Amino acid sequence: MRPPAVDDSQVKHHCGLFGVWGHENAVALTQLGLYALQHRGQESAGIVSTNGDVLLRHAGLGLVNQVFDERNLERIRGRIAIGHVRYSTTGSCSDANAQPLLFSFASGQVAVAHNGNLINAALLRRNYEKVGHIFQTTSDTEVIIHLLAKPNHQNKKNPLNHVLNHLQGAYSLLLLFPDRMVAVRDPLGFRPLCLGRTQCGAPVVASETKALDMIDATYVRDIEPGEIVTINDEGVVSRHFGGDLQGRGAACIFEQVYFADPSSMVFGENVHLARVAMGRRLAVEAPADADLVVPIPTCGQCAATGFARESGIPYGRAFTTSHYAGRSFILPTQAGRDMIVKMKLNVIKQAVVGKRLVVVEDSVVRGTTTRGKIGALRAAGAKEIHLRVASPPIRHPCYFGIDFPDQRKLVAFERSVDEVRQFLGVDSLHYLSLEGMLSCVKMESNKYCTACFSGEYPIDVTEPVEKFALEIGQMKMFT
Repeated sequence: MRPPAVDDSQVKHHCGLFGVWGHENAVALTQLGLYALQHRGQESAGIVSTNGDVLLRHAGLGLVNQVFDERNLERIRGRIAIGHVRYSTTGSCSDANAQPLLFSFASGQVAVAHNGNLINAALLRRNYEKVGHIFQTTSDTEVIIHLLAKPNHQNKKNPLNHVLNHLQGAYSLLLLFPDRMVAVRDPLGFRPLCLGRTQCGAPVVASETKALDMIDATYVRDIEPGEIVTINDEGVVSRHFGGDLQGRGAACIFEQVYFADPSSMVFGENVHLARVAMGRRLAVEAPADADLVVPIPTCGQCAATGFARESGIPYGRAFTTSHYAGRSFILPTQAGRDMIVKMKLNVIKQAVVGKRLVVVEDSVVRGTTTRGKIGALRAAGAKEIHLRVASPPIRHPCYFGIDFPDQRKLVAFERSVDEVRQFLGVDSLHYLSLEGMLSCVKMESNKYCTACFSGEYPIDVTEPVEKFALEIGQMKMFT
Protein backbone atom coordinates (compact mmCIF):
# COMPACT_ATOMS: atom_id res chain seq x y z
CA MET A 1 0.00 0.00 0.00
CA ARG A 2 1.34 3.40 -0.94
CA PRO A 3 0.68 6.75 0.75
CA PRO A 4 -0.57 9.82 -1.07
CA ALA A 5 2.12 11.72 -2.95
CA VAL A 6 3.55 14.28 -0.55
CA ASP A 7 6.59 16.39 -1.31
CA ASP A 8 6.58 18.60 1.77
CA SER A 9 6.17 16.18 4.66
CA GLN A 10 8.80 16.26 7.37
CA VAL A 11 8.37 13.17 9.40
CA LYS A 12 9.45 11.57 12.48
CA HIS A 13 12.08 9.88 14.50
CA HIS A 14 12.73 7.81 17.61
CA CYS A 15 12.56 8.01 21.40
CA GLY A 16 13.60 5.76 24.27
CA LEU A 17 11.48 4.31 27.07
CA PHE A 18 12.46 2.87 30.44
CA GLY A 19 10.46 1.83 33.50
CA VAL A 20 10.95 0.03 36.83
CA TRP A 21 8.32 -1.31 39.20
CA GLY A 22 8.87 -1.94 42.91
CA HIS A 23 12.51 -1.03 43.51
CA GLU A 24 13.70 1.30 46.28
CA ASN A 25 16.05 3.01 43.81
CA ALA A 26 13.63 3.05 40.86
CA VAL A 27 14.29 6.69 39.97
CA ALA A 28 18.08 6.29 40.01
CA LEU A 29 17.81 3.12 37.93
CA THR A 30 15.57 4.93 35.46
CA GLN A 31 18.11 7.72 35.11
CA LEU A 32 20.79 5.11 34.32
CA GLY A 33 18.47 3.41 31.85
CA LEU A 34 17.91 6.71 30.08
CA TYR A 35 21.68 7.26 29.87
CA ALA A 36 21.91 3.95 28.04
CA LEU A 37 19.13 5.04 25.66
CA GLN A 38 20.48 8.55 25.03
CA HIS A 39 21.28 7.65 21.42
CA ARG A 40 17.52 7.36 20.82
CA GLY A 41 16.77 10.98 21.67
CA GLN A 42 18.74 14.05 22.66
CA GLU A 43 16.18 16.86 22.78
CA SER A 44 14.59 16.20 26.16
CA ALA A 45 14.43 13.76 29.05
CA GLY A 46 11.94 13.11 31.81
CA ILE A 47 10.97 10.82 34.67
CA VAL A 48 7.62 10.31 36.42
CA SER A 49 7.61 8.37 39.69
CA THR A 50 5.32 7.30 42.53
CA ASN A 51 5.18 5.36 45.76
CA GLY A 52 1.65 4.27 44.94
CA ASP A 53 -0.24 7.49 45.60
CA VAL A 54 0.72 10.72 43.79
CA LEU A 55 2.64 10.82 40.51
CA LEU A 56 5.61 13.22 40.52
CA ARG A 57 7.37 14.49 37.41
CA HIS A 58 10.61 16.14 36.40
CA ALA A 59 11.40 16.75 32.72
CA GLY A 60 13.19 19.30 30.59
CA LEU A 61 15.13 20.04 27.44
CA GLY A 62 18.63 18.64 27.10
CA LEU A 63 20.59 15.47 27.67
CA VAL A 64 19.98 13.20 30.64
CA ASN A 65 22.93 14.61 32.59
CA GLN A 66 21.69 18.15 31.93
CA VAL A 67 18.08 17.55 32.95
CA PHE A 68 18.61 15.60 36.18
CA ASP A 69 20.65 16.37 39.27
CA GLU A 70 20.70 15.03 42.81
CA ARG A 71 18.21 17.60 44.05
CA ASN A 72 15.46 17.08 41.48
CA LEU A 73 15.90 13.30 41.58
CA GLU A 74 15.43 13.33 45.34
CA ARG A 75 12.24 15.38 44.94
CA ILE A 76 10.64 12.65 42.80
CA ARG A 77 12.10 9.70 44.68
CA GLY A 78 9.80 6.65 44.49
CA ARG A 79 9.76 2.87 44.17
CA ILE A 80 8.06 3.02 40.75
CA ALA A 81 9.22 5.12 37.80
CA ILE A 82 9.02 5.52 34.04
CA GLY A 83 11.36 7.62 31.92
CA HIS A 84 11.71 8.96 28.40
CA VAL A 85 14.33 10.48 26.12
CA ARG A 86 12.91 12.31 23.15
CA TYR A 87 13.63 13.58 19.72
CA SER A 88 10.53 15.31 18.40
CA THR A 89 8.21 12.98 16.51
CA THR A 90 5.14 15.09 15.94
CA GLY A 91 5.54 18.52 17.53
CA SER A 92 8.50 20.78 18.10
CA CYS A 93 11.32 20.65 20.62
CA SER A 94 9.79 22.43 23.62
CA ASP A 95 9.40 22.02 27.38
CA ALA A 96 5.67 21.41 26.94
CA ASN A 97 6.34 18.42 24.68
CA ALA A 98 8.96 16.79 26.95
CA GLN A 99 7.81 13.36 28.09
CA PRO A 100 6.52 11.50 30.02
CA LEU A 101 3.39 13.63 29.81
CA LEU A 102 1.49 13.80 33.11
CA PHE A 103 -2.23 14.56 33.35
CA SER A 104 -5.14 14.24 35.77
CA PHE A 105 -8.62 13.18 34.70
CA ALA A 106 -11.75 11.74 36.31
CA SER A 107 -10.12 8.38 37.04
CA GLY A 108 -7.01 9.96 38.56
CA GLN A 109 -3.46 10.64 37.34
CA VAL A 110 -1.72 9.04 34.38
CA ALA A 111 1.68 9.53 32.78
CA VAL A 112 2.44 8.47 29.21
CA ALA A 113 5.76 7.93 27.41
CA HIS A 114 5.67 7.15 23.69
CA ASN A 115 8.12 5.93 21.07
CA GLY A 116 6.78 6.08 17.52
CA ASN A 117 4.32 8.21 15.62
CA LEU A 118 0.53 8.23 15.37
CA ILE A 119 -0.50 8.87 11.80
CA ASN A 120 -4.10 9.73 12.76
CA ALA A 121 -3.21 12.10 15.63
CA ALA A 122 -4.14 15.28 13.73
CA LEU A 123 -7.55 13.89 12.79
CA LEU A 124 -8.30 12.73 16.35
CA ARG A 125 -7.16 16.07 17.75
CA ARG A 126 -9.34 18.07 15.37
CA ASN A 127 -12.35 16.00 16.38
CA TYR A 128 -11.72 16.60 20.07
CA GLU A 129 -11.08 20.31 19.62
CA LYS A 130 -14.41 20.67 17.81
CA VAL A 131 -16.19 19.55 20.99
CA GLY A 132 -14.18 21.80 23.29
CA HIS A 133 -11.14 19.81 24.37
CA ILE A 134 -8.10 21.94 25.18
CA PHE A 135 -4.67 20.53 24.35
CA GLN A 136 -1.62 21.57 26.34
CA THR A 137 1.07 20.28 23.97
CA THR A 138 1.64 19.87 20.25
CA SER A 139 2.70 16.23 20.59
CA ASP A 140 0.72 13.42 19.02
CA THR A 141 1.07 11.56 22.33
CA GLU A 142 -1.41 13.84 24.10
CA VAL A 143 -4.22 12.43 21.95
CA ILE A 144 -3.88 9.20 23.96
CA ILE A 145 -4.71 11.08 27.17
CA HIS A 146 -7.88 12.56 25.67
CA LEU A 147 -8.95 9.14 24.44
CA LEU A 148 -8.40 7.67 27.91
CA ALA A 149 -10.35 10.46 29.61
CA LYS A 150 -13.41 10.22 27.37
CA PRO A 151 -16.32 9.07 29.62
CA ASN A 152 -17.75 6.45 27.26
CA HIS A 153 -14.25 4.98 26.86
CA GLN A 154 -13.81 4.83 30.63
CA ASN A 155 -17.08 2.90 30.89
CA LYS A 156 -15.83 0.10 28.66
CA LYS A 157 -14.89 -3.25 30.16
CA ASN A 158 -11.28 -2.79 29.02
CA PRO A 159 -10.83 0.99 28.52
CA LEU A 160 -7.21 0.80 27.39
CA ASN A 161 -7.90 -1.89 24.79
CA HIS A 162 -10.69 0.29 23.40
CA VAL A 163 -8.43 3.36 23.30
CA LEU A 164 -5.58 1.53 21.59
CA ASN A 165 -7.88 0.32 18.84
CA HIS A 166 -8.43 3.99 17.92
CA LEU A 167 -4.71 4.54 17.27
CA GLN A 168 -3.07 4.15 13.88
CA GLY A 169 0.66 4.06 13.36
CA ALA A 170 3.67 3.16 15.44
CA TYR A 171 3.62 3.18 19.22
CA SER A 172 5.52 1.55 21.98
CA LEU A 173 4.08 2.99 25.18
CA LEU A 174 4.71 3.11 28.90
CA LEU A 175 1.77 4.31 30.99
CA LEU A 176 2.04 4.88 34.72
CA PHE A 177 -0.96 5.01 37.04
CA PRO A 178 -0.59 5.19 40.84
CA ASP A 179 -1.42 1.49 41.13
CA ARG A 180 0.09 0.00 37.96
CA MET A 181 2.55 0.37 35.09
CA VAL A 182 1.42 -0.66 31.61
CA ALA A 183 3.68 -1.42 28.63
CA VAL A 184 2.18 -1.56 25.13
CA ARG A 185 3.52 -2.42 21.70
CA ASP A 186 1.41 -1.68 18.62
CA PRO A 187 -0.05 -4.65 16.72
CA LEU A 188 2.49 -4.39 13.90
CA GLY A 189 5.46 -4.07 16.28
CA PHE A 190 7.15 -1.14 14.56
CA ARG A 191 9.28 -0.16 17.57
CA PRO A 192 11.19 -2.45 19.96
CA LEU A 193 10.22 -2.92 23.62
CA CYS A 194 11.45 -5.58 26.02
CA LEU A 195 10.83 -6.91 29.50
CA GLY A 196 13.53 -7.65 32.07
CA ARG A 197 14.12 -8.12 35.79
CA THR A 198 16.58 -6.56 38.21
CA GLN A 199 18.75 -8.75 40.41
CA CYS A 200 16.17 -8.38 43.20
CA GLY A 201 13.35 -9.41 40.86
CA ALA A 202 11.80 -6.00 40.10
CA PRO A 203 10.22 -5.89 36.60
CA VAL A 204 11.86 -3.55 34.08
CA VAL A 205 10.66 -2.36 30.65
CA ALA A 206 13.05 -0.79 28.12
CA SER A 207 13.27 0.12 24.46
CA GLU A 208 16.57 -1.75 24.12
CA THR A 209 18.39 -4.42 26.07
CA LYS A 210 21.39 -2.09 26.41
CA ALA A 211 19.41 -0.29 29.12
CA LEU A 212 18.92 -3.58 30.98
CA ASP A 213 22.65 -4.22 30.83
CA MET A 214 23.31 -0.77 32.29
CA ILE A 215 21.55 -1.70 35.55
CA ASP A 216 22.61 -5.37 35.57
CA ALA A 217 19.07 -6.50 34.86
CA THR A 218 18.29 -9.76 33.09
CA TYR A 219 16.51 -9.82 29.75
CA VAL A 220 13.30 -11.86 29.97
CA ARG A 221 11.68 -11.43 26.53
CA ASP A 222 10.47 -8.98 23.94
CA ILE A 223 7.02 -7.55 24.47
CA GLU A 224 5.05 -8.94 21.55
CA PRO A 225 3.33 -6.88 18.86
CA GLY A 226 -0.21 -6.16 20.02
CA GLU A 227 0.59 -7.01 23.64
CA ILE A 228 -0.43 -5.11 26.77
CA VAL A 229 1.70 -5.97 29.81
CA THR A 230 0.32 -4.75 33.15
CA ILE A 231 2.72 -4.67 36.11
CA ASN A 232 1.70 -4.10 39.73
CA ASP A 233 2.55 -5.42 43.17
CA GLU A 234 0.74 -8.66 42.39
CA GLY A 235 2.90 -9.47 39.38
CA VAL A 236 2.95 -9.25 35.59
CA VAL A 237 -0.15 -9.92 33.49
CA SER A 238 -0.36 -10.00 29.69
CA ARG A 239 -3.21 -9.62 27.22
CA HIS A 240 -3.43 -8.87 23.50
CA PHE A 241 -5.29 -6.52 21.20
CA GLY A 242 -5.20 -5.50 17.57
CA GLY A 243 -7.51 -7.90 15.79
CA ASP A 244 -6.65 -8.40 12.13
CA LEU A 245 -3.31 -6.57 12.41
CA GLN A 246 -1.89 -9.12 14.82
CA GLY A 247 0.64 -11.48 13.31
CA ARG A 248 1.34 -9.36 10.23
CA GLY A 249 4.48 -7.67 11.55
CA ALA A 250 6.19 -4.42 10.49
CA ALA A 251 9.35 -4.21 12.58
CA CYS A 252 11.37 -1.18 11.49
CA ILE A 253 14.40 -2.50 9.62
CA PHE A 254 16.14 0.83 10.21
CA GLU A 255 16.54 -0.15 13.86
CA GLN A 256 18.92 -2.87 12.69
CA VAL A 257 20.55 -0.72 10.02
CA TYR A 258 21.23 2.40 12.07
CA PHE A 259 19.30 3.37 15.12
CA ALA A 260 19.60 0.70 17.80
CA ASP A 261 22.82 0.33 19.76
CA PRO A 262 25.11 -2.47 18.49
CA SER A 263 25.15 -4.10 21.92
CA SER A 264 21.36 -4.45 22.03
CA MET A 265 19.17 -7.40 21.18
CA VAL A 266 16.43 -6.00 18.92
CA PHE A 267 13.67 -8.05 17.27
CA GLY A 268 15.27 -11.22 18.58
CA GLU A 269 18.87 -10.73 17.43
CA ASN A 270 22.03 -8.83 18.23
CA VAL A 271 22.31 -5.58 16.28
CA HIS A 272 26.09 -5.75 15.85
CA LEU A 273 25.98 -9.21 14.32
CA ALA A 274 23.19 -8.21 11.93
CA ARG A 275 25.24 -5.22 10.75
CA VAL A 276 28.37 -7.32 10.34
CA ALA A 277 26.33 -9.69 8.18
CA MET A 278 25.14 -6.74 6.08
CA GLY A 279 28.76 -5.70 5.57
CA ARG A 280 29.70 -9.21 4.46
CA ARG A 281 26.81 -9.34 2.01
CA LEU A 282 27.78 -5.89 0.70
CA ALA A 283 31.30 -7.12 -0.03
CA VAL A 284 29.83 -9.97 -2.08
CA GLU A 285 27.43 -7.73 -3.98
CA ALA A 286 29.81 -4.81 -4.52
CA PRO A 287 33.51 -5.78 -4.34
CA ALA A 288 36.21 -3.13 -4.74
CA ASP A 289 39.92 -3.08 -5.55
CA ALA A 290 41.36 -1.11 -2.65
CA ASP A 291 44.08 -0.88 -0.01
CA LEU A 292 41.99 -0.26 3.08
CA VAL A 293 38.43 -0.61 4.39
CA VAL A 294 37.48 2.28 6.66
CA PRO A 295 34.17 2.99 8.39
CA ILE A 296 32.36 6.27 8.74
CA PRO A 297 32.40 6.49 12.55
CA THR A 298 30.69 5.28 14.47
CA CYS A 299 27.67 3.92 12.69
CA GLY A 300 29.58 2.24 9.85
CA GLN A 301 31.99 0.25 12.03
CA CYS A 302 30.00 -2.97 12.26
CA ALA A 303 29.32 -3.17 8.52
CA ALA A 304 32.93 -2.22 7.73
CA THR A 305 34.11 -5.10 9.93
CA GLY A 306 31.97 -7.49 7.90
CA PHE A 307 33.12 -6.02 4.58
CA ALA A 308 36.79 -6.33 5.52
CA ARG A 309 36.38 -9.93 6.72
CA GLU A 310 34.58 -11.01 3.57
CA SER A 311 36.77 -9.10 1.10
CA GLY A 312 40.14 -9.77 2.73
CA ILE A 313 41.02 -6.08 2.47
CA PRO A 314 42.64 -4.78 5.68
CA TYR A 315 40.41 -2.88 8.08
CA GLY A 316 41.73 0.54 9.02
CA ARG A 317 40.89 3.81 10.68
CA ALA A 318 40.56 7.11 8.84
CA PHE A 319 38.95 9.33 11.47
CA THR A 320 39.37 10.20 15.11
CA THR A 321 36.14 10.88 16.94
CA SER A 322 35.02 12.97 19.87
CA HIS A 323 32.57 11.28 22.22
CA TYR A 324 31.31 14.61 23.49
CA ALA A 325 29.23 15.53 20.47
CA GLY A 326 25.78 14.19 19.64
CA ARG A 327 24.52 12.19 16.67
CA SER A 328 24.18 14.47 13.66
CA PHE A 329 21.35 12.53 12.00
CA ILE A 330 18.85 13.24 14.79
CA LEU A 331 19.60 16.91 15.28
CA PRO A 332 16.70 19.05 14.03
CA THR A 333 18.57 21.54 11.80
CA GLN A 334 21.17 21.15 9.04
CA ALA A 335 23.38 23.83 10.62
CA GLY A 336 23.40 21.82 13.84
CA ARG A 337 24.22 18.61 11.98
CA ASP A 338 27.10 20.24 10.09
CA MET A 339 28.61 21.67 13.25
CA ILE A 340 28.39 18.36 15.10
CA VAL A 341 30.21 16.61 12.23
CA LYS A 342 33.03 19.15 12.38
CA MET A 343 33.24 18.81 16.15
CA LYS A 344 33.35 15.03 16.31
CA LEU A 345 35.40 13.88 13.28
CA ASN A 346 38.98 14.56 12.27
CA VAL A 347 40.84 12.78 9.45
CA ILE A 348 44.05 10.88 10.23
CA LYS A 349 45.96 12.17 7.22
CA GLN A 350 48.92 9.82 7.44
CA ALA A 351 46.57 6.81 7.40
CA VAL A 352 44.81 7.74 4.15
CA VAL A 353 47.25 9.70 2.03
CA GLY A 354 47.85 7.91 -1.29
CA LYS A 355 45.48 5.08 -0.34
CA ARG A 356 42.60 3.55 -2.27
CA LEU A 357 39.81 3.47 0.30
CA VAL A 358 36.61 1.50 0.64
CA VAL A 359 34.53 3.78 2.86
CA VAL A 360 31.62 1.98 4.52
CA GLU A 361 28.45 3.74 5.70
CA ASP A 362 25.39 2.08 7.18
CA SER A 363 23.02 4.46 5.39
CA VAL A 364 22.94 7.80 3.58
CA VAL A 365 19.94 10.02 4.29
CA ARG A 366 20.43 13.63 3.27
CA GLY A 367 23.95 13.10 1.97
CA THR A 368 25.30 16.45 3.08
CA THR A 369 27.27 15.17 6.07
CA THR A 370 28.57 12.17 4.10
CA ARG A 371 29.75 14.51 1.34
CA GLY A 372 31.59 16.56 3.95
CA LYS A 373 33.40 13.50 5.27
CA ILE A 374 34.33 12.40 1.75
CA GLY A 375 35.65 15.89 1.04
CA ALA A 376 37.80 15.73 4.14
CA LEU A 377 39.30 12.42 3.00
CA ARG A 378 40.04 13.93 -0.43
CA ALA A 379 41.71 16.93 1.18
CA ALA A 380 43.83 14.58 3.28
CA GLY A 381 45.21 12.93 0.13
CA ALA A 382 43.15 9.77 -0.40
CA LYS A 383 43.90 8.45 -3.89
CA GLU A 384 40.53 6.77 -4.55
CA ILE A 385 37.32 6.61 -2.54
CA HIS A 386 34.83 3.81 -3.12
CA LEU A 387 31.71 4.29 -1.01
CA ARG A 388 29.78 1.19 0.04
CA VAL A 389 26.45 1.63 1.84
CA ALA A 390 25.14 -1.29 3.92
CA SER A 391 21.48 -0.57 3.11
CA PRO A 392 19.48 0.37 0.01
CA PRO A 393 18.91 3.98 -1.14
CA ILE A 394 16.44 5.87 1.07
CA ARG A 395 13.92 7.39 -1.32
CA HIS A 396 10.72 7.57 0.72
CA PRO A 397 9.65 9.35 3.91
CA CYS A 398 8.98 7.47 7.13
CA TYR A 399 5.56 7.98 8.74
CA PHE A 400 6.19 5.70 11.69
CA GLY A 401 8.75 7.36 13.91
CA ILE A 402 11.98 8.39 12.14
CA ASP A 403 12.63 12.01 11.19
CA PHE A 404 13.43 11.56 7.53
CA PRO A 405 13.00 15.03 6.10
CA ASP A 406 11.06 16.51 3.25
CA GLN A 407 11.28 13.78 0.59
CA ARG A 408 12.99 16.23 -1.75
CA LYS A 409 15.89 16.46 0.73
CA LEU A 410 16.61 12.75 0.60
CA VAL A 411 19.74 12.49 -1.51
CA ALA A 412 18.49 9.41 -3.38
CA PHE A 413 15.05 10.87 -4.16
CA GLU A 414 14.71 11.22 -7.95
CA ARG A 415 18.46 10.67 -8.36
CA SER A 416 20.11 7.67 -9.97
CA VAL A 417 22.90 5.94 -8.07
CA ASP A 418 25.42 7.59 -10.40
CA GLU A 419 23.91 11.02 -9.75
CA VAL A 420 24.23 10.36 -6.02
CA ARG A 421 27.83 9.30 -6.61
CA GLN A 422 28.57 12.60 -8.32
CA PHE A 423 26.87 14.57 -5.54
CA LEU A 424 28.93 12.79 -2.88
CA GLY A 425 32.16 13.09 -4.83
CA VAL A 426 33.24 9.43 -4.75
CA ASP A 427 34.89 7.29 -7.41
CA SER A 428 32.31 4.54 -7.11
CA LEU A 429 29.13 3.99 -5.11
CA HIS A 430 27.17 0.83 -4.39
CA TYR A 431 24.28 0.20 -2.03
CA LEU A 432 23.30 -3.11 -0.47
CA SER A 433 20.26 -4.53 -2.23
CA LEU A 434 16.92 -4.76 -0.41
CA GLU A 435 17.00 -8.53 -0.75
CA GLY A 436 20.57 -8.64 0.51
CA MET A 437 19.73 -6.54 3.57
CA LEU A 438 16.72 -8.68 4.44
CA SER A 439 18.78 -11.86 4.08
CA CYS A 440 20.97 -10.66 6.95
CA VAL A 441 18.26 -10.38 9.61
CA LYS A 442 16.53 -13.10 11.58
CA MET A 443 12.80 -12.74 10.98
CA GLU A 444 10.96 -13.46 7.76
CA SER A 445 11.23 -10.64 5.22
CA ASN A 446 7.51 -9.85 5.33
CA LYS A 447 7.74 -9.14 9.08
CA TYR A 448 9.76 -5.95 8.54
CA CYS A 449 8.78 -2.45 7.47
CA THR A 450 11.07 -1.41 4.60
CA ALA A 451 8.97 1.55 3.43
CA CYS A 452 11.79 4.11 3.48
CA PHE A 453 13.67 1.92 1.01
CA SER A 454 10.90 0.24 -0.96
CA GLY A 455 8.01 2.71 -0.77
CA GLU A 456 5.72 -0.14 0.31
CA TYR A 457 3.93 1.02 3.46
CA PRO A 458 2.46 -1.62 5.81
CA ILE A 459 -0.64 0.50 6.52
CA ASP A 460 -2.35 3.24 4.55
CA VAL A 461 -1.46 6.85 5.31
CA THR A 462 -4.80 8.54 4.66
CA GLU A 463 -3.54 12.11 4.97
CA PRO A 464 -0.09 13.76 4.85
CA VAL A 465 1.86 13.56 8.11
CA GLU A 466 3.83 16.73 8.74
CA LYS A 467 6.13 17.15 11.69
CA PHE A 468 4.75 20.52 12.73
CA ALA A 469 1.14 19.96 11.64
CA LEU A 470 -0.20 20.37 15.16
CA GLU A 471 1.64 23.69 15.60
CA ILE A 472 0.28 24.84 12.25
CA GLY A 473 -3.26 23.91 13.26
CA GLN A 474 -2.83 25.70 16.57
CA MET A 475 -1.63 28.87 14.84
CA LYS A 476 -4.60 28.84 12.46
CA MET A 477 -6.96 28.93 15.45
CA PHE A 478 -5.59 32.34 16.44
CA THR A 479 -5.26 34.00 13.03
